[in-house]
Amino acid sequence: MRVISGRYRGRNIETVHNNSIRPTTDRIKENLFNILMPYIQDSIFLDLFCGSGNIGIEAISRGAKKVYFNDMQKSSINILKKNLRYITEQYIVTQLDFKNFLYQCKLQFDIIYLDPPYQTQYAIDALTIISARAILKETGIVIIESDKRIETSIPLLECYDQRKYGNIYLTFYKRKKEEV
Repeated sequence: MRVISGRYRGRNIETVHNNSIRPTTDRIKENLFNILMPYIQDSIFLDLFCGSGNIGIEAISRGAKKVYFNDMQKSSINILKKNLRYITEQYIVTQLDFKNFLYQCKLQFDIIYLDPPYQTQYAIDALTIISARAILKETGIVIIESDKRIETSIPLLECYDQRKYGNIYLTFYKRKKEEV
């Protein structure tokens, strides 16, 4: 894997070699960031199930102001730290269960990326907490990468787009407009 574009273009990204982590492929990552391009610059970005940091590092490379990386697996955090050794921009690394991270979070994010390890229910649980705690900025976006179509109704969030790349889905959510 590598950084596709931006300041760190071409840099290699190491990954954990086990079945619990499925890194986002370069093809999906490129399509994702083509969609996110208008939103990345100066954004506050959360890579909640970060694994090796592949997505968050790409966000930094493309101009995110600050990236928060979280994963509960020590092996992922160790690889992430190796991958961040050349990054000079601001970032924060935490090693928490995703629910603990979201419940403790006192920030609002422009972009939240969820790529739970083959656990669609984790994504739905995370969306529910994000909605309840207003962790997403008013104009923010949540993206879920999953191996299944996600069809769920979440208070205060609405699905506005879903793309399929082979057997991987990217599902996009934004805050619902308040009715007048």
